[in-house]
Amino acid sequence: MRAVVIDAVRAQPQVRDVPEPSAPDRGVVVRVMATGMCRSDWHGWAGHDDDIVFPHVPGHELAGVVTEVGAGVERWTVGDRVTVPFICACGRCEWCRSGQGQVCPDQEQPGFTHWGSFAEYVALHAADTNLVALPEPVGYATAASLGCRFATAYRALAGRARVAEGEWVTVLGAGGVGLSAVMIARALGGRAIAVDRNPEALAVASALGAEHVIRAGGTDVPAAIADLTGGGSHVAVDAVGSEQTCADAILSLRRRGRHVQVGLLPPIDGHPRVPMARVIGWELDLLGSHGMAAADYPAMMSLIDAGTLQPQRLIERTVGLAEVAALLPTFDRATVAGMTMVDPTR
Repeated sequence: MRAVVIDAVRAQPQVRDVPEPSAPDRGVVVRVMATGMCRSDWHGWAGHDDDIVFPHVPGHELAGVVTEVGAGVERWTVGDRVTVPFICACGRCEWCRSGQGQVCPDQEQPGFTHWGSFAEYVALHAADTNLVALPEPVGYATAASLGCRFATAYRALAGRARVAEGEWVTVLGAGGVGLSAVMIARALGGRAIAVDRNPEALAVASALGAEHVIRAGGTDVPAAIADLTGGGSHVAVDAVGSEQTCADAILSLRRRGRHVQVGLLPPIDGHPRVPMARVIGWELDLLGSHGMAAADYPAMMSLIDAGTLQPQRLIERTVGLAEVAALLPTFDRATVAGMTMVDPTR
């Protein structure tokens, strides 16, 4: 099969022929019909993930068709249309049994712990725990857009921050996760504010329901948000993952507000600096959000089926594998106002 292969940390990715995967016990092989490209893939390329063994095939947001079923799989057959969370839980531990597979200590992650979906086929583990059936009206690209960014944003706001009607929700970063968060905040009854350096991204955020947008860079973001909201946001989401965006998100909160960290924070001088004095003095809640378990997909899927959530609106462009290989090393500097989707057949 054709796949995007990385031979070492920060090496130039290449498209080449590699062996097709085989279905593991309790797992399946899926023909990839669509897969997303996001900043997490760049983090893996840049060496920020210790799980990766090179040579490596990245890619972790996907949808497709089951082509092979391994021993022990009971719920799935060849030809099923499926998607999968980017965190594939083991299905056996106490966290999985309690429905919290997104923090499974024995998790597998396509594109990180094993070869991923920037390829024509991908192997997936613990299929009966992790696969999600696609309703017929939901297309492959729409489903692939859910796997990391949209599902992560949904859990961050609905499951972790528990956004309530009328609350202000500030989103730092208007990329795939951030724009998803704007759309979801609006669907949950929140009032969204989007912050980004890219004016095109802010225009998309406005179209998706952000009441206010703030151009980062030269602006005191926390002060601007305090003015707009009468004292600060109820919820803030760092969808970028930098020391500056994390601090701005926390400092934009009102007293007893909730901060959700979604963007990965690479080490800076050991660890990123966080304004903990504000966290303590104002009794702020700091929440991590790490994907979403397959068991939680039905509520999100029902909103998509109903048209309340339309993740397909977040897809800005579709590229082939050769373009992925060229784009990945520079993806941390991309100014795309939305999601990049990959068609492995191109």
